[in-house]
Formats: sequence, structure tokens, C-alpha cells
Amino acid sequence: MATAVIMPKQGQSVESCLIVSWKKNVGDAVAEGETLCEVETDKALLEVESPVAGSVLAHFFNPGDEVPVLTPIAAVGEPGESTQDLRPAGAAAAEPASPAPAPAATSEPAGASSLAKGFDGDEGRLAVSPRARHLATGQNLDLAALAGTGPHGRIIERDVRAALVSPQPVRQPAVTPLARTMLATGAFEAPVRGSGVSGRIMAEDLNTARPAPAAGPVAVVEADVEIIPVKGIRKVIAERMLASLQTTAQLTLNASADARALQNYRQRLKTSREALGLQGVTINDLLLFAVSRMLPQFPALNALYAEQQISQYRHVHLAFAVDTPRGLMVPVIRRADSLSLRQISQESRRLAAACLEGTIAPEDLNGGTFTVTNLGSFGIESFTPVLNPPQVAILGVSSIQLKPVQVESEVQFIPHLGLSLTINHQVVDGAPGAKFLQTLAEGLAQFELLLAL
Repeated sequence: MATAVIMPKQGQSVESCLIVSWKKNVGDAVAEGETLCEVETDKALLEVESPVAGSVLAHFFNPGDEVPVLTPIAAVGEPGESTQDLRPAGAAAAEPASPAPAPAATSEPAGASSLAKGFDGDEGRLAVSPRARHLATGQNLDLAALAGTGPHGRIIERDVRAALVSPQPVRQPAVTPLARTMLATGAFEAPVRGSGVSGRIMAEDLNTARPAPAAGPVAVVEADVEIIPVKGIRKVIAERMLASLQTTAQLTLNASADARALQNYRQRLKTSREALGLQGVTINDLLLFAVSRMLPQFPALNALYAEQQISQYRHVHLAFAVDTPRGLMVPVIRRADSLSLRQISQESRRLAAACLEGTIAPEDLNGGTFTVTNLGSFGIESFTPVLNPPQVAILGVSSIQLKPVQVESEVQFIPHLGLSLTINHQVVDGAPGAKFLQTLAEGLAQFELLLAL
């Protein structure tokens, strides 16, 4: 009997994965545990292994297809075995390795047609994931108008987010047979609503079609345009950034910190003995350390907001943004408030390297309570960081610039580090955010004192 290869579930937040490439073709022999394909989540590139030894009988999806988790994506078994019972709805029309016997005709099980349309067979209700229902309720979105892409047509969170981004189709009114025949000639145009019952469009409602305008010169040559499908990590980033701005009240506060102490301490670390393992500590590591020591004093910012509930954390699970060829990734340093400066530096390097190599584990990208994003190396003087919900705050770090400061009776130009804090004003007021920025700036100006905390 053929065995299904299931799209694995990667963490609680991952609802689907993108098939990147098949490593085994239909008809190839495969050993148990051997890689069948590579898939991409919104966070990492993963390998899917064969659960059994045998031959690849079928691919149910093609490279580039986005497949819900726990869905069969391929079948492995002995040549000639049928895969029809394993093939999921919406699978690609891939041919098996060899002709399979036609399955015996059976009556459709009760509720099968309703499952295919995204309804629970027992109660006739829409099949909707809890996350999708919660998001739709908050946005006053009619779930009945959506088409589900989850297993058996189940509506999942991705479907709701797509509907929020795309305009909903306008339901066309009914048209009488005569009016439909007249429209088919191309000589008439239909109004948005007719004079018949429920807006039914009658023959007398039709208008004479206007002549099409003469085609103008083509402004762009097709060879000059590259069409790039938005999928994988880029698609998730696009959806989440839009959802972030649509579902939160974001307020950004800007400040700067005297950077002389940071620069001086960084220079001392660079010239320290190699055996101490501190020469590789960066300015960003010093910032992450400072945030981890200051944030516990402001529990309102080290928190998550979801389902009308605020969860404040005792420990700082510090996320930081990493730019990769596949898009922005945000790994998490667990319990950063309990780690030394050297440990934070080592962990940030390990996580950043894993993101760049595409080997980051899904659990290393979940559970952050506060995020730091640093654009200082690009010379950015100020920017507005976008929240990473359900987190309620994110710190943006800019470049170090000379700032005129009055010292006694003269003006001195002192290097300052730009800081931008975005908060969710639904649950965090401006005053706590301003106090955090003020305290952080003071701590950075006297960085060595933080080492005693």
C-alpha cells in the first residue's frame, strides 16, 4: 500500500509551506529518511524526508505551490500501486510513475461535498481556523464570501489576510436572456443595476457601447520588465506589514543617546586579549545588551497584545532583525536579560549566520517579546520601525552622527546614536515609551555602569 508524504507542521504559527524543489522525481528509488524535496516556510528553508523506502509514485504539487501543512504532497510505495486515495483536493495533475488500476466505484461518503466546499459536514458551518475567525471578526469581514485554501477548503489565516489586502468582488446583478443576447454582440453596455426585481438588468436598461479608444504607443517594452511573483517569505512579509499597520495604532518616538561611551568601550574590546573572546563584540551587541538590562524596568513594553489580552513577560526574549537574500528575518535571543555581554554576542552571531544560510530552526524565530532593528550601518539618520505584532514595541537604531550640544558656555559636537521607538498606542501610552527611551539613552551614555546590573 502506498504511503503519503505529509507536509510537516513547523511551529504553531505556520499554516502553509512553499515547495521550492523536488530532489526525487516520479519513478526514482528513495530510501527511508532520504530527502524528497525542499520547502520554504515564512521563516526558513527545510527538507522533507521520505517516511519509507520505495519508489516515488507521484508528486501532488509542483515547485512554487504553496501547500497547507499536514497535507499529502507525494506518495511513496511499490511501482504500480494506486495513489488516488492519497491525492488531496487541489493537487497538481501529475502522472504516477506507472499506470495504476482504476479504483472501484464507491458512493460518496456523507458530508464529502460539504467538506470540499469548506463546510463542516456535521453542522453545515463554515470550516474556519480559530486564528482566521479571530482576525475576520476584528476586521468585520464576511467569512462566507471567502474561498478557503486549507485542508478540505478550510478557511485559514492566510485567506483572511489576502481578502483584507485585495478588494472583494462585486456581485453582479441578474440579466434577462434578451439583455444577455444583446450584450454578447458587443454593441451595448450594462449598467451597474437594472430596473427589474432586485436590480435585474432588462433589455431597456442597456446603453449603446462607446467606441474603444485608439490604441496609443506602447510605453514599455516587455523585454524591459521583469515580473517577480510575490511568494514565500516576501509574500508573508508583505501581508504581515500591511496587517501590522491595519490592526495596531502605531506611534513613533525619536531620541538620541551620547555614543562616546559605546565607542570607547567597543575600542577597548577590540584591543582586548583574544583569549577573552570579546574582540568580535559589535556596537549592535552592546545595544542588545543595554536593551536587555533596561527593558525589565518597563514591563509594559516587554509584552504581547492579542485577543484583547496583554501578556507581560518577566524575562526578555529579545528579537533582532537580520537582512537576508530571502527577505527580513527576526530570530530571538531567549532570556537575554540573564545572559552576559559575551553570551549575547555569541548568540546573535549564531542566529544571524543561521538566517543567512537558511538553516535557522523555526523555534528560533518565534516567541520574541521585543524587537530591535538596526539600520545604522547603512547611514540612516532616522526611520519609523513597523511593529511586529503581537509585540507592542520595537526599537529602531540609526547611525551615529555629530550633534551640537551646549556644554557650559560653549557648543560641542558630540557623537549621538539615533533611537526610534514605535509602540502600539492601543495598550502602551506615550509616557512609558518616552521614559524607556530616556532611561535607555542615559544607560548608553554610561554604558560601563550597565555591566554591574
